[in-house]
Amino acid sequence: MIGMAILRVDNLKTHFYTSHGVIKAVDGVSFDIRKGEVFGLVGESGSGKTLTALSILKLIPFKAKVLSGKIFFNDINLLDMGEEGLRSIRGAKISMVFQEPSTSFNPVFTIGEQVAESIIAHKAAMGKREAKELALEYFEKVHIREPLKVFYDYPHQLSGGTKQRAMIAMALVNSPELVMLDEPTTALDMTIQAQILDLLEEIRNENKLSMLFISHDFGIIARMCDRVAVMNKGRIVELNDKSELFHNPTNPYTRALLESVKALS
Repeated sequence: MIGMAILRVDNLKTHFYTSHGVIKAVDGVSFDIRKGEVFGLVGESGSGKTLTALSILKLIPFKAKVLSGKIFFNDINLLDMGEEGLRSIRGAKISMVFQEPSTSFNPVFTIGEQVAESIIAHKAAMGKREAKELALEYFEKVHIREPLKVFYDYPHQLSGGTKQRAMIAMALVNSPELVMLDEPTTALDMTIQAQILDLLEEIRNENKLSMLFISHDFGIIARMCDRVAVMNKGRIVELNDKSELFHNPTNPYTRALLESVKALS
């Protein structure tokens, strides 16, 4: 069941400062995500989807700056928090699954070391043995074959699908309230993509998680999301329930995107 808003983004503006001038990458974005809801951000590459998500946790590139706005997570404005406070939120209360599994892990540490480190960082009383056991438990939850072997493997030893499952396990292991997923299947082939989407649906249904799902693929958005916001040039041009948006879009840009999808199918 979908409940009250767990996250509220109000008039967020994040701009890039370059030698060629200011780029308004996120330009007055507002939306909320409700408890137990999968909220979709869809749009073309460069529309501001990923930077919106990164701004929520203040993980933006050094040339970017959050100029204004408010981001309330459980009624606490994240933009007012210092770095120490945000570290207690990142990975614990809000976690993120990135687009490219091959670059999401540090190549010089094993998968298990990195997942266990994430656990210990947020559960100070937990030792290495307990962290390993918890990591293996979540490897099994995301249906990783041979979880003990994967725990001791380095990233280059794993397939893209297994790395993405391990990244999802790391995102879930601290029982977050919100998981943000940035194009989590784009780098995978169609068969593995379908398996990952099945897994995410299973996780969502079992844990009643809130999710922010970012994609340029309307088919994936239609499958995964409850409500959808369409972004164009740093702004949300349309926001509606999934069914209404797909069957009765009101914005010309949304209609054009949907028509382009139909033309390709």
